[in-house]
Amino acid sequence: MKKVLILEDEVSIRSFVVINLKRAGYEAIEAGTGAEALEKLKENPDAGVAILDIMLPDIDGFEVCRTIRATNKSIGIIMLTARTQEMDKVTGLMTGADDYVTKPFSPAELTARIDALYRRIGPDGGGESGEQQQGPFLLNTRNRTLEKNGKRIKLTQVEYAIMKLFMQNPGRALSREDILTSVWGRDFDGELKIVDVNIRRLRIKIEDDTANPTYITTIWGFGYKWGV
Repeated sequence: MKKVLILEDEVSIRSFVVINLKRAGYEAIEAGTGAEALEKLKENPDAGVAILDIMLPDIDGFEVCRTIRATNKSIGIIMLTARTQEMDKVTGLMTGADDYVTKPFSPAELTARIDALYRRIGPDGGGESGEQQQGPFLLNTRNRTLEKNGKRIKLTQVEYAIMKLFMQNPGRALSREDILTSVWGRDFDGELKIVDVNIRRLRIKIEDDTANPTYITTIWGFGYKWGV
């Protein structure tokens, strides 16, 4: 059974999420503090998605996210917050989260986001050769890795999905809507800002000069283009 960690210090909210996770066929792993969540993940390394509340009694969800990402690039992370400020969403994404859901939320919305992240973790490559080489970059679609000049670049599942989309469409201008639909799915009802933040995060990892990106260029008022 697919495992999902839910880190939420409010018992009523956590119980509500757990009930709906079980109804959707997931095994729920509960945690009420950041420290407990990190320990539970050590005990359950096969957990595919983590839902992290921001406001916690010990350390905040941003720090938990950073700690998880330091050792686990593949797990899907959803930030759960009652805040609506733009900066909280951006901060969550820049610390390594893949998505965010704002309270109050519907069970269907949260389940759809979890389903989408689990799909990204699934098998990749299909009938492809398994590798795509463009300039200094080598994308391996079988083990879902990226190398630049022979050096491995650690990517989250979302970052990998964006890189794969770009490398499958070299020189093509992709709108933010195109990227959102391809990476997050047609049912995703979040904001386009999530695309921009993930592009910013990706540029930090692959560009020689993030102030003057040459691989992922911006098409102002439209989207982005990949070129090597």
